[in-house]
Amino acid sequence: MEFSAKAIAELLHGVIVGNPDVMVNNISKIEEGSPGTLTFLANPQYTPFIYTTKASIILVNKDFKPEKNIAGTLIRVEDSYQAIAKLLELYNQTQNEPSGIDTMAFIHATAKLGSNCYVGSFAYIGANVKIGNNVKIFPHVFLGDNVEVGDQSSLFSGVKIYHDCKISHNCILHSGVVIGGDGFGFAVQKDHNYKKVPQVGNVIVEENVEIGSNTTIDRATMGSTIIRKGVKLDNLVQIAHNVDIGENTVICAQTGVSGSAKIGKECMIGGQVGIVGHISIADNVKIAAQSGVGASIKEIGSTVQGSPAYDIREYQKSYVIYKNLPDIRKQIIELQKEIKLLKENH
Repeated sequence: MEFSAKAIAELLHGVIVGNPDVMVNNISKIEEGSPGTLTFLANPQYTPFIYTTKASIILVNKDFKPEKNIAGTLIRVEDSYQAIAKLLELYNQTQNEPSGIDTMAFIHATAKLGSNCYVGSFAYIGANVKIGNNVKIFPHVFLGDNVEVGDQSSLFSGVKIYHDCKISHNCILHSGVVIGGDGFGFAVQKDHNYKKVPQVGNVIVEENVEIGSNTTIDRATMGSTIIRKGVKLDNLVQIAHNVDIGENTVICAQTGVSGSAKIGKECMIGGQVGIVGHISIADNVKIAAQSGVGASIKEIGSTVQGSPAYDIREYQKSYVIYKNLPDIRKQIIELQKEIKLLKENH
């Protein structure tokens, strides 16, 4: 499909600078732009490419001021990154979407499916499962007994959801996600062996949550592990039993959250962060990558770094000293030699 600059500008409420009739049929990165494609400039780091790109249409922020001539047609918008996200979403919706129930899928007689659902080959849907409208269940998905999946959700190939867990509407679970595996609960015995503690709770995933590939969320020992609405989890994240993650919190890859930790809303947690169990993290907290959080963070809006993690400004001051330790050591050795000589001369 082809779209003119005029049509795109009307959709995005943008202002055209250049030819309103130029047509595009694809999207490109600004550094790889080619004729007939649309690109965007959001990160100032890529500004030099706007003068060399061959893309026909370029989305820019309305306050962008060019320093030289630009060959393509500009569309000025409030936020070019959000604008391209909107276009990509619309483009994705125009692609052919799977539909229907594959004859190789297993659906228990007691399961209930809403309208316009897709169920792919070798998917397994257990007893008393409830699936909403417009849900997409791709091949090799497993839904245990009593699972609930809300409207408009997509479960990609290989997703496994254990019994009694609940997924709300507009959720996306990518390949390899496991929801509701047993929490890591074991009791030490007198003979030093470990006795498994039954995990009888479940996992609740609220609306508008996206979970990346190979992320695992353990079921609660009792009660529920809760992923609240709007949360975004990257690939390879481990969420332990009875964890509660607040609304619109974002967690990057390879982070692990230990049992019964409570994370506030609108937090941003970097990659490879470790969070111990039974602590609380306040709202709007930012945790830098590779930090180790061993105690509750009570200050709303704080930013921490390090292992153990503490205020990022103090961490950065300390790091300057740490980085210079070899030079400081040399200076100390030289001072010790001078002091020794002074003592010998007196």
